[in-house]
Formats: sequence, C-alpha cells, structure tokens
Amino acid sequence: MIDVAQSSERAALQAWRRDFHRHPEPAWCEYRTTSLICKALSEAGYDIRIGEQFLSSSMVMGREVDEEQEKLRALAQGADPEWLSRLSLTGLMAVLDTGRPGPCLALRVDLDAVRLGECCADHHTPQQQGFASLSAGVMHACAHDAHAAIALVLAQLLASYRDTLCGKIKLIFQPAEEGCRAGKAVAASGQLDDIDQLLAIHLGIHAKSGELVVCPEGFLSSTKFDVEFIGKPAHAGLEPNAGANALSAACLAVNQMLAIPPHRDGMTRINIGHLRAGQERNVIPAYAFLQGETRGATSQLNDYVFSAVQRIVQGVAMAHGVDYMIRRQGEAISIQNSPALVHTLTLLGDELGFDVIHSRPFGASDDAGFLIDRVQRRAGQAAYLVIGADLSAGHHTDQFDFDEEIMARALNLLFHWFARNLTPSVGQTA
Repeated sequence: MIDVAQSSERAALQAWRRDFHRHPEPAWCEYRTTSLICKALSEAGYDIRIGEQFLSSSMVMGREVDEEQEKLRALAQGADPEWLSRLSLTGLMAVLDTGRPGPCLALRVDLDAVRLGECCADHHTPQQQGFASLSAGVMHACAHDAHAAIALVLAQLLASYRDTLCGKIKLIFQPAEEGCRAGKAVAASGQLDDIDQLLAIHLGIHAKSGELVVCPEGFLSSTKFDVEFIGKPAHAGLEPNAGANALSAACLAVNQMLAIPPHRDGMTRINIGHLRAGQERNVIPAYAFLQGETRGATSQLNDYVFSAVQRIVQGVAMAHGVDYMIRRQGEAISIQNSPALVHTLTLLGDELGFDVIHSRPFGASDDAGFLIDRVQRRAGQAAYLVIGADLSAGHHTDQFDFDEEIMARALNLLFHWFARNLTPSVGQTA
C-alpha cells in the first residue's frame, strides 16, 4: 500500500499547521483561517458553502463577537480579502461532486483555538522554531491547527484524483468546537442528510504516536452556561439594607453548585470557570456574572446536574432579592461509533501499520456528536477516531505541542479510507 504523504504533502502539512498555529483564532472568530481555506479549496475545484449554506444560524450558540473588529484583525494577519468580505459566520463546507454515481463521504474537523496565552520559554518547540502564537491570550492548545491542516491537504490530494473518483466528498471545517457552540447548528442545516459515512478526528487524547483508537468511549454530554445576577447598588455603610447583593448571590450559588451530589447511575461533573462581580469596596454589588459547565456520562446524567444548577440559581436569586438570567452557551451529546465502520477502520489501520486500539476512555466532550447522531439517524454510518500523537504537555495547557510526524500518517489513513470507498480500483492498486 502506497504512502500518499510524500515530501510535498509533508511540507504542506507542516506549513499550514504552523501558519494556523502562528495565527490562532478563538471560537466564532476564525475569519482568517476560514478565508484562507475557502480560497485554497475553491481553487482546487471545490464548491464552497459558508454561513447559512452549511449551518443553521438559529441554532448558533455562544456567539458574542465584534464582527467588524475581528475582520479587521484577520485582514491585518493575512486573510484573503475576497473571501473575508463574504463571511459573517465562520467555518465552511467544501464539496467535491464527481458527477458519477457513488456514496457521499464526509470528514469533520474543527478550526478554533483556546483563549490561553502560549508559553514563551525557549524549550517550547513553537517558540524555539518561530511559529508560536502571535495573538496575546490565544493559542492552539488542542491540535485544531493540525486537524485543519490535515483536512486541507487531504482535500487538495483528493481533488488531484477527481477523474478516478465516484460519488461525493464533503469536508466540514467546523467553527467554535471549544465550548461546543457550533456542532448543533451544522447538524441542523440539512447538509448532512445525504451523507452515507462520516468521520471526525482528534489528535492526542490519551493516545501515543502510532496508536489509532477506533472506538473511543466515555464522551461526555455537556451544557455550557452563563448566569447573570442583577441586584441593586447601595452605600455599603450608610444604607446596606437598600441594596440587593448580586455578588453574595453568585458566591452562594457557586458553593451550592459545586456541592451538587454525584449521581448513583454514572459520572457527573460541574465546573465554574469564571466569576466577575462588583466595582467598589463601599458599594453593594449590583451585578455578578459567572460561566460554568455541566457534564455527564449520558444526556440524562448531564440533565440531572444542569437541572440542579437551574434550581440553585432560581432559589438563590429569590433569597437575595435579585433578578437572574441563565443562557445556554454550548451543548454536546455522547457519541457511539457505528460498528460496521469501526470494523472497516480497524482493518485499514492494521494495514497501514497503526497499533489499533479498539476502545479507550475519551473523558471529555465534543459537539461532533450532533453531526454523528444526525448521520446515524438517517441510516448512515459515523465514527470518531483518535489518532495518537506524543504530546509535550496536556491539552489546553500553555506548553501544548504534538509530534508533527503524525499528521502525515493521519493524511494517509484518511486518503485510503476515501479512496477505498469512492474508487475500489484506486484502493486495490494502492
């Protein structure tokens, strides 16, 4: 079996990955990344679908973006002006229709970075080799830069085989995976309803270079939420009784949320990651804002925790005489891979020399679950793969980096999966 990741593809993978790493963009701000991928794949012959063409805006979650400012920033960082002018919502779907009968195969990758400052120490490889983040407080700390680069080079490679392919290819470059804010909108668009088989991938996640986890388990259902408490200011010394203390309400709510009992039927989690309140030491705080998330091994377990959150917020607000607002800012559901597709990927992984691991705990959330569920509910097959990569530090840490060599192996795996399904002759000769 040939290795399609030759020197030119390897160089392209590294160049794109390092470019995306140098210019990270957080959720719903991926204007530069989206514009450059649109340009490259439109030139490769793909039909590019953006905005409402590939996601449902009514299902978008957690998008609070100064679009004009972000576009100016993206343009200054080298975004493609023509495509940038067409964008409102970020992300894209690239479609290659061969015009010949055959199945519709799809790959979903994510684009966004994490709001985290990158390590600037000399021992950190991106810093040492000159491709560390140029954006303060934002970095690719979860390998989404690699995912985007792999899918982009894969798309160009598949386009070069267009004359020998049948069926249709859909490549989904999803925005706002961090916080699970866009998967539901992509799934609701209707653009997945003709897909016969869908893959989603992630590098790292408890797997070493050379390993391929074909059926990761333990994907957590999750709800991301914001809470606002709106009280009443007053002089803290002269007339404290005239105020309604939003900060006090928030503090009590956080304590009670973190004390929600675990459920007997399975794993549950809650975290409050941000709390902001008050202005002056001698003013009763009139406003408090917190951000948190719940997780559960199933949707029912996650609902148990989030329902408790809602009751706590309501009760605390009543006790303190403040108003409140809860907003869902992101969601994820659990994932179950299609057995037949897992079997196919196991055989292919073995052929390509991977150490194939059937299952291993994932332990986090990914809104690809909405896409996978949508395809499976319409009798298609879908799976989430973990492609192992040695890491320099854990995901979502400031020293995160990975073994770049694994990108070529991932490209080879994905190319052969597409080729075998869309052109049996290519698969046989390869």
